[in-house]
Amino acid sequence: MLGKFILALSTMVFIAYGLVSLVNPAVPAGYAGLVMTNGNAYAEIGSMYGGLQTGVGLFCLLAIFRPEYYRGGLAVLVIGIGMLALARLISAVITNDALTLYTWGALAYETVTVVLAAMALWQSYRAVQA
Repeated sequence: MLGKFILALSTMVFIAYGLVSLVNPAVPAGYAGLVMTNGNAYAEIGSMYGGLQTGVGLFCLLAIFRPEYYRGGLAVLVIGIGMLALARLISAVITNDALTLYTWGALAYETVTVVLAAMALWQSYRAVQA
């Protein structure tokens, strides 16, 4: 139940934010305080914030309905979002500039997602052993 919850929440968050980012890359760039100065920047933000996040969301959706993808979906959240959170934390620690609620909120969301996904993944392996 926990696993399907975190997969469903991730599905909604990643697909919603991903589609907004794909349609209008200026939205996530603005939240993050990024300035896009050329077409390459639009393509990069659109692909990384839009395409990649939408793809992760779709994989989480697949993992909810296809048992053979369930653990893989949870592993994507643990490893992929875990590394995202770790990289964000390291970057936050080494910068001398002030950070906004955007960064701290994203880090909080990522951390909670990773913890819940790791718990669900661990539970899934325990259930098999029992």
